[in-house]
Amino acid sequence: MTQSLLIALSLVVIFILWRLVSRFLFRTTVDNIPGPQPGSFFSGNMEQLFARNNREFLANCIDPYGPVSKVRGFMGAKWIHTYDPKALHAVYVKDQDSYTKGSRAILTIRMLIGPGLLAAFGSEHRRQRKLLNPAFSAAHMRGLSPIFYGVAGKLRTAIERQVKDGPKDVDVLAWMGRTALELVGQGMMGYSFDPLVEEVHNDFAEAVKSFVPTFSEFQWARVFVPLVVKLGPPRFRRFLLDCVPIESIQRMKTVSDVMHQRSLEIYNEKKAAIQRGDKETLLAVDESKDMLSILLKENMKAADEDRLPDSELLAQMGTFIVAGVDTTSNALSRILHLLCQHQDAQDKLRAEIRAAIEQYGLEIPYDELSALPYLDAVCRETLRLYAPANVSFRQTKKDTVLPLSQPLRGVDGTMMSEIPITKGTVVLSNIPACNRNKAVWGEDALEWKPERWLQPLPKSVEEAHVPGIYANLMTFLAGSRACIGFKFSQLEMKVVLCMLLSKFKFELSEKPVVWNFAGVSYPSTGYESSKPEMILKVSLAP
Repeated sequence: MTQSLLIALSLVVIFILWRLVSRFLFRTTVDNIPGPQPGSFFSGNMEQLFARNNREFLANCIDPYGPVSKVRGFMGAKWIHTYDPKALHAVYVKDQDSYTKGSRAILTIRMLIGPGLLAAFGSEHRRQRKLLNPAFSAAHMRGLSPIFYGVAGKLRTAIERQVKDGPKDVDVLAWMGRTALELVGQGMMGYSFDPLVEEVHNDFAEAVKSFVPTFSEFQWARVFVPLVVKLGPPRFRRFLLDCVPIESIQRMKTVSDVMHQRSLEIYNEKKAAIQRGDKETLLAVDESKDMLSILLKENMKAADEDRLPDSELLAQMGTFIVAGVDTTSNALSRILHLLCQHQDAQDKLRAEIRAAIEQYGLEIPYDELSALPYLDAVCRETLRLYAPANVSFRQTKKDTVLPLSQPLRGVDGTMMSEIPITKGTVVLSNIPACNRNKAVWGEDALEWKPERWLQPLPKSVEEAHVPGIYANLMTFLAGSRACIGFKFSQLEMKVVLCMLLSKFKFELSEKPVVWNFAGVSYPSTGYESSKPEMILKVSLAP
């Protein structure tokens, strides 16, 4: 085994050296794009870009260089950084078949959560999406509303117990995380992670909560994934993984193992119950109470060429959890933080919600909930200004051309209205920069103003043709790979906000709140603290 480890190490060294040399030997059109200087030889601009407090670096990318610039990836890789609407339309819609997430990203996701929607491309992705679409329809969202209200009602009871004797400092992020996980668990898997009204320990829940923070620490190792997957059969690769003395890698391995094992148990339990004709489970399937039941039902009815193997169905569970928990919980936390800073908006929203409850009851029906104008405006404006996910990566599968909305002056002084890019080039899409683009949204683009959604949007918004599937924004991306669960997330957010704001008042506490840049932005009490938390003062609303 020692000889095998030495061979593996030698291959890694050769791989690194070739990647380093080739990046500087061969010039491409990307070299003619202006951009900031790399922070280091090895990491390029990545440490600057993904620093928890990277506002200065992002400003230095956006202000001097505009919608298109060059940044350096690991080991000298030349990446295109963009928030140009026309370029984004090409990447995500018009020429989407020319792009992939990149072998590193796809192989990493497959290793950690399996061949689900996030790791599928081409015909595999189309087959999975076709089967999944019914589970995310508006009709099914209506059916999920009672489940969501039930979960949010437990959250309301739990917080009420904390503040019944007077205002209390509450870690709102922790509650939003627990709630989002329970909403995903019940709505997507028919499984309860957390009763909310009492403290319980759940290994699966702890692993899910740890996934994104651990994955962020693990990012650097993705460089080696394409090489590692070629090192013999899975059992040998597992042996090599067990031998790696790096804490972040071992922690990621443990999190992935726990999630996979419990997902497999839930999946097998439900599938076995359906196969043996368990009445309760069959009733749940027939009534479409959770998305896993829908998938099993749709898969059984599908034609042979459209049917998904168990491995792909199982991977959807991990995909839904990873993609749906932190994004929604952190978006809810952001809304509540903003409402603390804008008490007039909180009062206005509470009045709208209470009026709707008085008319329809505590569980406002789906269509009426969706139509509440100020609630919708608050959600839209928060998701515009503070998209939970900050960046999206695509890599060219072949030589292609990236069109631009406005000509770009190259380093050599030439003007470019499009950029020829070679196979393997990474395009980094800056989602917040697109959503905050003053050329699109006006001079007040950096201000949180829900009222902008209560009147016609500027003509420039329509003319920009931002390709996003939601509200002229890139928050949920665009094209066939846009977020399939955005309606699910919207319903979660609106139900939770209604249940909380109708009962409680939220104010800033003495503990500061800062938002950290990451794959999914998260709050902490300062940049010196890496612990995700957001302490707000909560009291019963008058």
